[in-house]
Amino acid sequence: QVQLVESGGGSVQAGGSLRLSCVASGRTDSTNTMGWFRQPPGKEREGVATIRISGAPMYYADSVKGRFTISRDISKNTVYLQMNSLKPDDTAMYYCAAASGRWVGYPPDEKVFAHWGQGTQVTVSS
Repeated sequence: QVQLVESGGGSVQAGGSLRLSCVASGRTDSTNTMGWFRQPPGKEREGVATIRISGAPMYYADSVKGRFTISRDISKNTVYLQMNSLKPDDTAMYYCAAASGRWVGYPPDEKVFAHWGQGTQVTVSS
């Protein structure tokens, strides 16, 4: 099993920045891809960004390209989501997820991700 714990959410004004962190523990050696998803109020969960543990970022949602950056620090078993120029539409619960496969779909298919964190709330006010 892989345990994921997110942190870094909060409330910011539009134009502000936040950095989300996701620390993985347990059977992390079985993980090849990490992803960030989000679920806005009253909407379905959507993929935000994915990254292979051994390589470059794989996917960014069109709505976050140029504003969000996904990265990982293998030594810390941590994946980050740097969010800049935040907009009210970015308000959502953000989830970290881990998959054993190297291909998770484009956009990412959440059914491929076996492990999920509890989520961290991001609220952006106008």
